[in-house]
Amino acid sequence: MSIAQGIRVLARVPTRRKAVTAESMIAAGYPPMGTDTNESLARKLSAVDRCIEILSDSMGKLPSFVMDSRTRERVDLPLLQLLNVRPNEAMSPFVAKKVVETSRLVTGNGYEWILRSPRTGRITEIIPVPGELVEPWRDQSGRVWYTVTHPWTGEPMRLPQEDICHYKAASRDGLKGVGVLRRASEVIASSLAAQQYERAYYENGGQPSGVLRTESDLGGYAEDPEGKPLTRSDGSWITRKDQLRSEWEKVHAGPNNSHRVAILDFGLDYKPLSVSNQDAQFIESREVSVRDIARYFGVPLYKLQEGKQAYGSNEQNAIEYVVGTLHPNVSQYEEERTWKLLTRSQVDAGLEVRINMMAELRGDTSARGQWYKDMMQEGPFSVNDVRALEDMPDVPGGDERRASLNYVPLRDWPELSRIRAETGRRES
Repeated sequence: MSIAQGIRVLARVPTRRKAVTAESMIAAGYPPMGTDTNESLARKLSAVDRCIEILSDSMGKLPSFVMDSRTRERVDLPLLQLLNVRPNEAMSPFVAKKVVETSRLVTGNGYEWILRSPRTGRITEIIPVPGELVEPWRDQSGRVWYTVTHPWTGEPMRLPQEDICHYKAASRDGLKGVGVLRRASEVIASSLAAQQYERAYYENGGQPSGVLRTESDLGGYAEDPEGKPLTRSDGSWITRKDQLRSEWEKVHAGPNNSHRVAILDFGLDYKPLSVSNQDAQFIESREVSVRDIARYFGVPLYKLQEGKQAYGSNEQNAIEYVVGTLHPNVSQYEEERTWKLLTRSQVDAGLEVRINMMAELRGDTSARGQWYKDMMQEGPFSVNDVRALEDMPDVPGGDERRASLNYVPLRDWPELSRIRAETGRRES
């Protein structure tokens, strides 16, 4: 797919934002997202942490708008104030969307609690709820419910599906998603083990692993000057070999003791067992783990500062990232919000909540400029249409569309050719 084609797929009309004051604010604070041990361990891997940040940042910066699917015209609704200005008292739209997407990636499920006015039924707040606080289930009639632990009081609530926007990762039953961390658990576990091994290697890298040899008898247990056996904190006795090893490591192990001169007595002989970085394959192992993790998340390697950093290919990768990774996620958000945030009459009238993905491609100025030029020359876009996509105000006369005569219907070709020939003769 070319860059221009990718932009054509993703083109949307942005929302014009207006200030608003949210009503009945209760989100005075928000608890920390991550207390799950598996998440905290997995995010110690830079590739995992960065993939989560990249994907959640991408979703966080995409604005929403409402479109009439029949006319493809933008519709201004009060809902856009919550989606694009302030969803609740505690969060900006970017933060709220980032929290939901992070939960979707980590736990497999991102949730938004929809609060409505009891008097009018109008949506007053949209509050993200961590995935670990929500449990979806079906009753005997097949209706979906959500058992939600209140984020601030800890009280359980039973909410109907109309009050929860539910965004799923890969799902086996359609009711609940499975997070990337779970699906990639083996890759993450092996990467963590390799990272811990590498850390231990360098922590003990002041001297290479080796063997202390002596002709003396090192059997039995170590004793203090008074002849009493030395013991550990748990009461077990310390052997003479353990004592010798401990004393050696105390003096020579660790990076701060690197290259210290060793003084051997009592007939001791030290034989190093060298292990090179090439043999350990630390670098190669890290590259493989990064590629595997990036593959699970659907993040191009160049976004992780890995692989070849060719500018031309990175532009193409950016398009593929948006089309292949973001677009499916965006479609789920659009469908869920259309069904849950709009009224039935609005849905029946053809209104849809859409997300503008052009924000993800604004760094590619050359491709965007060429696409705008093509759209203006072929007639679909006016000057003001282009300025709207760039969040710029309209200009006088900018609504007029123009078209090139280089592409005309064949039935009109003879007449247009005659007119062009006559015009040329008059000018000459």
